[in-house]
Amino acid sequence: MTQRGAVFVGPTIIHLDFPAPDQDILPGVKWGHIEAFPSPAYWAYQVLARRLEINTVNYKLGHTLKEEVGACLLGGHGIPAAIGIAAFKLLKSYGAFEASPPSEGDLYEWLSQPINTGDKSVLYRFAKQKARYLAAALNKLDVEVPPLESGRQLRDWLTTIPGIGYKTASWIARNWLNADDIAILDIHILRAGLLAGFFPKDLTVERDYLKLEQLFIQFSKS
Repeated sequence: MTQRGAVFVGPTIIHLDFPAPDQDILPGVKWGHIEAFPSPAYWAYQVLARRLEINTVNYKLGHTLKEEVGACLLGGHGIPAAIGIAAFKLLKSYGAFEASPPSEGDLYEWLSQPINTGDKSVLYRFAKQKARYLAAALNKLDVEVPPLESGRQLRDWLTTIPGIGYKTASWIARNWLNADDIAILDIHILRAGLLAGFFPKDLTVERDYLKLEQLFIQFSKS
């Protein structure tokens, strides 16, 4: 027995069928009801409904890989999205992502000035640290050819750059290649996976990123 959900796209009603709530999606993990947050069926319905309602999402933040690395490296880790994007646009206006990479000192000087987010002027919190990381990333991209055959290969290459961990590297690779062989994991995804039942309680994002990623991708495919 299946369960059915409906998606309204303009005047059209599209019906989506899902396995029965008591059927396993993975060993020991039930599909659950599509209306029961946060069951696997609930997440599957949300994904499919959004695909029907919205055009394909363009994840890219930059026009080149250097820009994508810069945009992602300047955001995340407690930095509000508006500030990260504003910092990226400021550095782009200085030519930071063009052929010749700027020095760490120049990046620090630019990031140390007040940044206009559109609503207000703010100071970037981690100017010195991010200037160091970004300088290393831009120099590496200037002298090496990154592997673009898969999201996994690009992600693993990016993690060799100081300051870029699995989450940021996965974010860049997902955006640039539209890759689905990696996962962008944080505490919120971990909590959702614990509630849905496909993450065990003894793993953490900081210590077990690759194990959690494997489980997440397996769940997504299922």
